[in-house]
Amino acid sequence: MEQTGRSESERIRDGYRRLREQYGAQAWWPCRSGLRWEIVAGAVLTQNCAWQNVERALERLTAADALAPEAMLALESPMLQELIRPAGFMRQKAAYLKAVAAFVLEHDAALASAPPTATRDWRDRLLSVRGIGRETADDILLYAYGLPVFIIDAYTRRFCAAELTVDATLPYDRLQTLFESSLPCDVELYQQYHALIVEWGKAHRRPRPSGKRD
Repeated sequence: MEQTGRSESERIRDGYRRLREQYGAQAWWPCRSGLRWEIVAGAVLTQNCAWQNVERALERLTAADALAPEAMLALESPMLQELIRPAGFMRQKAAYLKAVAAFVLEHDAALASAPPTATRDWRDRLLSVRGIGRETADDILLYAYGLPVFIIDAYTRRFCAAELTVDATLPYDRLQTLFESSLPCDVELYQQYHALIVEWGKAHRRPRPSGKRD
């Protein structure tokens, strides 16, 4: 798409407008229980995994009455690994889930009441948790705790290259800063834009990204 003569910020803002007109308002992140922990667990499970398989793992956890941080910490690792088998990399992800479960149990209330100005501090803390990279941390902050941070995933990079004429090879944090500096600091806007990009990505599969990567 021709974008000559327009700044990157203008192209990013225009990209949101065009996606909203094409796809309408989105409801994302998928969360049937309405619990923050389901979003946190899903963010870990979706690393290098198609979402359909994450849903299967979440269903198995729910059926076993294990979709809660306390329950995951109480489970023996082999049992947790078996429950999340559909999401792949079950040994690593079971360890990651236990690590982030301990973090959430300690910090959930503080995170839930954190002001937007504390976003970067909490992001740094999350990044110190085993198995939590930048994209996973940002998924958790934006969707589970409503803190303003823009998610950069494989679909975002593809959208940048195909529709915005924005350098999709920029490092994660630089591309994130570009989006955040181009848009109002608004949680709902960030959620909607990311969800719309996901819809665009599904409609323009080439192949589909193998899963979420940090």
